[in-house]
Amino acid sequence: MIDDDISAQKVIVNILEEKKKFEASLNNVLTDLIEAVGFYPYLAKENLRLNSTDSLIRQVYHHSNNLNKFLHEDQKHLLSLLNSDKNVVVSAPTSFGKSLLIEEFVASNKFKNIIIIQPTLALLDETRRKLKKYDEKYKIIVRTSQEPSLEKGNIYLFTAERVNEYKEFPNIEFIIIDEFYKLSSQRDDERADSLNNALHYILKTFNSKFYLLGPNIDNISEGFVEKYNAVFYKTKSSLVDVKTVDIYSRHKEKFDKPRKFKEYKENILFDLLLENKNNQSIIYCSSPNRVRYLSNKFCSFLMEKLQDSLNNDFDIIQWINENISKDWSLIKLLQNRIGIHDGALQKHITSTVIDYFNKGELNYLFCTTTIIEGVNTSAKNIIFFDKTKGLNTLIDYFDYSNIKGRAGRLMIHYTGTIFNFNPVPPNEQVIIDIPFFEQNPISDEVLINLDEDEVRNLESAQYKKIKQIPNDEKEVIKKNGVQVNGQRGIIETIRQDITSNYDLITWTRSPNYYQLKYCLSLGWKFLMKNGESKSLGLDKLVNKTFNYGLHQSLRRLINSDIDYITECVEYYNTHKDNITDEVVKNKMSFGKRYNDKSELEVMEEVIMTNFQIQKHWFQYKIPKWLSVINSIQEFVCNEKGIRAGNYSYYTNLIENEFLRENLTILSEFGIPSSAIRKLEKLIPSNMQQDDVIKSIRDNRLYENFVFIDYERNKLKEA
Repeated sequence: MIDDDISAQKVIVNILEEKKKFEASLNNVLTDLIEAVGFYPYLAKENLRLNSTDSLIRQVYHHSNNLNKFLHEDQKHLLSLLNSDKNVVVSAPTSFGKSLLIEEFVASNKFKNIIIIQPTLALLDETRRKLKKYDEKYKIIVRTSQEPSLEKGNIYLFTAERVNEYKEFPNIEFIIIDEFYKLSSQRDDERADSLNNALHYILKTFNSKFYLLGPNIDNISEGFVEKYNAVFYKTKSSLVDVKTVDIYSRHKEKFDKPRKFKEYKENILFDLLLENKNNQSIIYCSSPNRVRYLSNKFCSFLMEKLQDSLNNDFDIIQWINENISKDWSLIKLLQNRIGIHDGALQKHITSTVIDYFNKGELNYLFCTTTIIEGVNTSAKNIIFFDKTKGLNTLIDYFDYSNIKGRAGRLMIHYTGTIFNFNPVPPNEQVIIDIPFFEQNPISDEVLINLDEDEVRNLESAQYKKIKQIPNDEKEVIKKNGVQVNGQRGIIETIRQDITSNYDLITWTRSPNYYQLKYCLSLGWKFLMKNGESKSLGLDKLVNKTFNYGLHQSLRRLINSDIDYITECVEYYNTHKDNITDEVVKNKMSFGKRYNDKSELEVMEEVIMTNFQIQKHWFQYKIPKWLSVINSIQEFVCNEKGIRAGNYSYYTNLIENEFLRENLTILSEFGIPSSAIRKLEKLIPSNMQQDDVIKSIRDNRLYENFVFIDYERNKLKEA
């Protein structure tokens, strides 16, 4: 689409924003202008009627009978491409409505078996909620333990890792990858290998039709569209216009000295938010720590300035009181209409906060990059406050464009505003490489999954090294899908240790402390990626994991950490001159670190740390490590003709918060573990997991008195 067309669209959108200022007699002119740029959804939204037969025919042509909605002109064109024999790779702005076409295909019942890959469980749950209305035609599969339906179609809502783990795929006719830029080896995403292997496997096995969608991409690997009968479609068409306000230039001299003028920049932010309190704002922060710090500081500012009475109506507050702490700062934030969103929070908390925000019950949302890729929400205002992802990685133009794309809400706000507290990153072309196809570069973890006739350079040292791996070892390594060299290191280590450390390696059900330490030591040594943070420390990781297995409660871990810190602070204050051994040194060091912090500050840090450990380690890293090591010890034991261990029982427990197996599916639906544990007494242990939701609905189990309102509402949503 040419720039003149985009300019025309922006003019129309801004006229619609100010429609009340125009005489009603001009509506016919406005109707013709909207129709001219193809924004048919806005005709319905504004109750504007076309008069000519030609225009009415065009409007009907843009109507979706499957969804009973009007598509705008670019959506209709994209749908035409998808309905052709072509595969489609699309780059379009956030407010284009790309995901609406996913629902269009589901509603059309054109394909029997569909895979939808999204990068986060939060996005998958959001998609599940949108698609659950089609459960008469499709079984929606969200866990690898579910079997496909033979009677109706199947929709797999999976991350890439789950596609690689699943064993029961029927003939997959259509695969959709949302945020497909995560295929790239250049975007520094640790899950790129999994996504490449998943797409490659599905295309090779089923020759499926595909729809890859993402924002702000200029091109993809050369030759990909030709090989896969695809078309790359790029459009800048957007039904929302985003205005830019340059805060940085006005305060450049002080903003460029962030340490010296830290509070100055924060006060500019807080005044801006207060000034715009009647419009929702999303504030981009670099890390979960920054989210907590800025949101709490703004909350204090807001309470001092407004002195409004607190809002106590949020149902999650009772849950926090009972399951986390009555003093956790999230309570005060919510009561002041402030939300937080980052990758460390439990899934049901983040989905609840987003629900509150989308309903207009929160005015402010402090978030990390999760707002780019973790959830679909937007606001009238976006504040680009921090300029990095984490500590050191600068936000580039691609990320900035995605943050900016959250300004304005499709079909709610015609325009949005991004307030830049930093210079706009230089505009660079974004070309997404697809490593399994382009192979320049390609990781060992993707290369090992290619057949020889797919490899572009058979003479490369990288491929020759992989080809030398014995076939039986290679099959184990391919199946696990993680570091090739690391897995080979584990194979050799277990081969050497299998006799002397047999009991440490071949445990079954739940490990003792030393068995767990042996396995996690292997993961720590061989499966950590280059540059991955080791700040937690192996010993602390082992202790945390073992205690989690013993107590099976995150709250117990939180309280235990607080008690230990309190003990260390007391010890430090009474034994400052008594440093005798390493244990005392560690205790003194810990006590000194927390000596000047208040009880609330300690609690905040402990809660956030434990949430991060649960999300990153207990629910992701450790289950994967144990699964990999389990397959390797089984391989080595079979090789030597001795009895192998089996870690799967413990792995499933720790990944799923020690919930009963047939109820773990409920955690995918954003139901807190506290409610699931209560259901253990209401649902038989032998009930199939696919029947659990039906039982809750048909028997109205959510009405049981054991549930608090928050748990009851979450169960009703599911």
